[in-house]
Amino acid sequence: MAVLLKLSELAVGASATIREFPKTGPAFVRLREMGLLAGTPVTLVRTAPMGDPIEIKLRGYHLTLRKSEAEHVLVESAS
Repeated sequence: MAVLLKLSELAVGASATIREFPKTGPAFVRLREMGLLAGTPVTLVRTAPMGDPIEIKLRGYHLTLRKSEAEHVLVESAS
């Protein structure tokens, strides 16, 4: 069985696939509208110097998220 980890725990440069996503809250509705859906491949591009926010690449564009938002998204590592 695949190991799931939080999007906020992904290493810089690592790729993963989104597996689970919260289904409540206005912030999460907004994130889903921007393409953060189950089955979507993502790559962690970089983190800010203090570790927050993080920048991910998905669906051909870059998206910046707060770590507090990324902690609720579970991903399966591509490696």
